[in-house]
Amino acid sequence: MLTTELAEPVARLQGVTKKIGSKTLVSDLTLDIPAGQIFGFLGPNGAGKTTTIRMMVGLISISRGDILICGRSIKDHFEEAVSHVGAIVENPEMYKFLTGYQNLRQYARMVSGVTKQRIDEVIKLVGLDNRIHDKVKTYSLGMRQRLGVAQALLHRPKLLILDEPTNGLDPQGIRELRDYLRRLCQQEGTTVFVSSHLLSEMELMCDSVAIIQNGRLVDVRQLKNIGDTVVAAAETLFEVDQAETAMALIGRGIVKEGGLVLEVTREEIPALNELLVNGGVKVYGIRALSRSLEDQFLEMTGGEGIG
Repeated sequence: MLTTELAEPVARLQGVTKKIGSKTLVSDLTLDIPAGQIFGFLGPNGAGKTTTIRMMVGLISISRGDILICGRSIKDHFEEAVSHVGAIVENPEMYKFLTGYQNLRQYARMVSGVTKQRIDEVIKLVGLDNRIHDKVKTYSLGMRQRLGVAQALLHRPKLLILDEPTNGLDPQGIRELRDYLRRLCQQEGTTVFVSSHLLSEMELMCDSVAIIQNGRLVDVRQLKNIGDTVVAAAETLFEVDQAETAMALIGRGIVKEGGLVLEVTREEIPALNELLVNGGVKVYGIRALSRSLEDQFLEMTGGEGIG
């Protein structure tokens, strides 16, 4: 996977605003999408997720601001910018009377440089080897979704945009899609920008998430580091006999029943434990107070529904 700290963002939304009449659907949205990540996009119903995606792929115009894809402006250099994008907005549309392979061949004719070898590569990548010569009308919803991803990948896009790709999928289909997207990032270096209402799945799938509400960016949260491990900084409870003394020694934290709560990295814990013990504080236990993405989401959005 690409090193996101050093790589230029694959996409940049700069003060993006969308108005229809007197109604503002998206307001001054500024967001960088790091290269080589699976980047989630979350928000309550009507928050502006699909509107934002439609602007990113040129399906609707931008009222104010700009979107850069690989440094090229959607407004000023649309064809160059969108050449770096593969997308499924809402449901993938296929010719159901054709086979999966014939669908990919048909799409390949519209894009220069797509070889038979590349078609075979994407078929293998999404795991449709055994069914690619069957007619699409015999495919399950999950298989159609995977065929749609294959189609979107044919021209080797730098950015793959998926709008609610898990809609209608059963748990196995969701897990398979998650595995394919992770493989895509690792093997092809493709950045995936995905919206979904399934918070638990986004937590498993994504490296980072952006949360919007009422068309405005609320927060961006990193969920994983490059090594695919959960980010180390977390709320941690130090179970101690003298919470006030412990806070004075460490210099930060919140005194709660049972001890002292503070946000620390895993690497800080041994030194803090030694500091407390040397300061005469008895430490009975240390444990992370993990909050799920859903808890954080509901806290930031005031408990509004997910969409």
